[in-house]
Amino acid sequence: MPRLITTPTRIPVPGGKVIDEHVGRVTTGTDAVSVAHMIAPPHWDEPFQTPEFDEVTLVLKGSVIVEHDGGPTTVTAGQSIITHAGERIRYSTGDDGAEYVAVCTPAFSPDTVGREE
Repeated sequence: MPRLITTPTRIPVPGGKVIDEHVGRVTTGTDAVSVAHMIAPPHWDEPFQTPEFDEVTLVLKGSVIVEHDGGPTTVTAGQSIITHAGERIRYSTGDDGAEYVAVCTPAFSPDTVGREE
């Protein structure tokens, strides 16, 4: 039977970024996939990471910059990017910040994101 998600779970993170998880380990107890709506301020960034999951990032507004071994890739509104498990990557935003949706398979977990200190 279909399950309506009426309210996502807000995941607290530093740096002014807002994460609202619609499907995933926290909101629905789903391990296979996570879907989160993100809003990040201008020039937001996070440490490099080597996740154990694939991630599709669909940018709705602004731009997300993905740094990887091949150099930075800027993803603008209406575009998407997929990163693969085992790739060392770093996310940041441009001058206008970004609003985007992240889909991770398997679901995002702090234990499997592989963030560098």
